Amino acid sequence: MRSSSKVLVTSAVCLLATACTGQSASPGDDGGGGGGDSLVYLVEQLEDADSLNRLEDHLADFTESSGIEVEVQQLDVDTMRTVLQTRLRAEDGPDVISWGSGPSFAGALAEAGLLYDLTEAYEENGWEVYDFAKERVTYDGRIHGIPGEMETVGLFYNTQVLSDLGIEPPRTLDDLRAACQAVSEAGLIPMAFGDQDAWPGSHLLSMALSSAVGPDGMEALFSGERSWDSPEVVDALTFWQEANQNGWLGESPVSIDYDTMTSLYLSGEAAMIPTGSWFINDLAVGADFESGYVPFPAPDGEGVFAAGLGSGPLISANTDNPEGAIELLDFFASEEHGQWSVENLQTIPPRPVDTEGLDVEPLLAQVLEDVSSLSEGGGELGYNIDVLMSEAFNEAMFDGIQALLTGQSTPAEVAAALQAASQQ
Repeated sequence: MRSSSKVLVTSAVCLLATACTGQSASPGDDGGGGGGDSLVYLVEQLEDADSLNRLEDHLADFTESSGIEVEVQQLDVDTMRTVLQTRLRAEDGPDVISWGSGPSFAGALAEAGLLYDLTEAYEENGWEVYDFAKERVTYDGRIHGIPGEMETVGLFYNTQVLSDLGIEPPRTLDDLRAACQAVSEAGLIPMAFGDQDAWPGSHLLSMALSSAVGPDGMEALFSGERSWDSPEVVDALTFWQEANQNGWLGESPVSIDYDTMTSLYLSGEAAMIPTGSWFINDLAVGADFESGYVPFPAPDGEGVFAAGLGSGPLISANTDNPEGAIELLDFFASEEHGQWSVENLQTIPPRPVDTEGLDVEPLLAQVLEDVSSLSEGGGELGYNIDVLMSEAFNEAMFDGIQALLTGQSTPAEVAAALQAASQQ
């Protein structure tokens, strides 16, 4: 996810540490929270006042049609991860929250019995959500939320730079190696990258490994059927070691933060950048050139996009207005909300959306079409690792990739650390 996964994943400890009932509420259960014709909606801190204004204006449309007032409350991620369980247990706690999908986030809340069971609500309301996305909010066979925006991770490239150098968008790792060499000889950074924040490094492994072993191989790793110190994992790490040693990631990437990394690409100093679909919004605002976006190359052919989900709405098990909360989620699950998020947030909804007549950047339109096709059976999607693994594993991954980029660990040593962490 775009914000620091390292920060977010540490919430799993707090979420699991105070688990109580182990059961999720379902329709008919009573609890605390606001009531009547109002709801409290707790979200992670928005980027600026304009973002809050746009969200509140959008929710005003919901209020007008439903008669239900929605009070938006915000908490920064560090605070939210430490107080979320306490807030959800409180009688005056939020009715609906926006929080990360996946077992380390919403899954931990579901295990603690703090989320409302939405399985019947899905059937009653006919919510159209991609199967890939719905799986990320399904725990023990029960559905506990509306997935947040989908995020893919791949390789962006400056179309003009590659064209001027006679380079086609890379499809295989050898293509990428040749492209990086040509870009380097032209005096540009081949791939802008910065891992000072630690979480971007996990995307390097996610995209390279997803393309190398495909979704089935990734699932085998997550389930323990395949070892994290297998040759495929070592090879994926070895490519990034090679790229760093050859200077293809720029100078000292561990000392560069995410904002500097993106500015290197937006300024034209770098020809490519390995990152996620959320970057499309930055391109629309800050780039004066066109970009393309492809899956990270596989060793012997075209790769697949690694994919994950951003934060999405979940209902507190303790809400005393479950009907109103479900009505709000019905609003969030609608195509109209999906269209609003595409136009206003440049995000990928977890459901099909008709973009005809919308003001959408061409690159985003392409990504929306690709994700829709892939999610509905027209191809394959890989996985973003950090939202599906434990805190211990993610710490080993973050630290290991930084050690790889500073020459303190070998690919085999990092892979061994990942395997050890996966068994904790």
